[in-house]
Amino acid sequence: MYLRDRADRNGRCYPAIGTIANELKLSRSTVKRAIADLEKTGNLSKEQRWRENGGKSSNMFYLTKADFSSAK
Repeated sequence: MYLRDRADRNGRCYPAIGTIANELKLSRSTVKRAIADLEKTGNLSKEQRWRENGGKSSNMFYLTKADFSSAK
């Protein structure tokens, strides 16, 4: 639900793991495990994003099993 609430009409969002953990009052490992579970079930895919200086940025999450065209 957290990712769906933050997703655009195409099901994309990019909150950092730490942000998700802090806002939901969960550990980072719990958030990572939940994301992995969503990937395994085909409900989510993710793509690493990169900063201009070559450093890692937050992942881009794609919610895959929901229709977002009418959600927002």
